[in-house]
Amino acid sequence: MEMQDKIKLALAGLLVAAGIVGFYMIPADQGVLRALSFVAGVALAVGVIWLSQPGKSFVSYANESLVEARKVVWPTRKEAMQMTGMVFVFVLVLALFMWLVDSSLSWLFYDVILGRGK
Repeated sequence: MEMQDKIKLALAGLLVAAGIVGFYMIPADQGVLRALSFVAGVALAVGVIWLSQPGKSFVSYANESLVEARKVVWPTRKEAMQMTGMVFVFVLVLALFMWLVDSSLSWLFYDVILGRGK
């Protein structure tokens, strides 16, 4: 990262900090102005970051992600319902298996080995 970009990111951090300080310096009865100072600090910081190379890289990455998201083929309602049903059946079978193992181990340890069930 170049020195200019480091300076821009530091400036963005200072702008966010200035927005936070402004929020707390403005009296509490002026809530809209307090919120506006924080939002302005964050907005200015975003603008500065946008002009840096990491910001430009992030915007490019976000645009490419949107392009890839548009390529996703979503399942039909029927396919989604079938997959959901398969998940429910699998969870039910797994729960029954876990209950069976737990009950068997409890019986083995408590009743057979320790003899507490008598």
